[in-house]
Amino acid sequence: MRTPNPSLTLEQTAEAERIFQVLQEASVDERWRIAQLLASKSDRELLGQTEYEVRDLVHQIGAKAIQTALEGRKKGDTKGRARAARTAMRLPNSSAIAPRPW
Repeated sequence: MRTPNPSLTLEQTAEAERIFQVLQEASVDERWRIAQLLASKSDRELLGQTEYEVRDLVHQIGAKAIQTALEGRKKGDTKGRARAARTAMRLPNSSAIAPRPW
């Protein structure tokens, strides 16, 4: 197992492991495409357009990571009690408003 971030709780570490495992498999295609792209370029072609192509593939991996994290969470699942909503300000009574001058 990888070294966990000491600031994570046990629950957060387990969630990180779950996301990592799903992401390992979900990003295989993108990682393979990055490897093929880099292998196909000469040294002088690695910078410029190739950087943008690699960045786009890495962004796809990041999007999958966020999607994986969201799918692992239940909708409406909260930890602890929700805080009470603030009370709305009261509007003045209509008699407190001066009559219009026309």
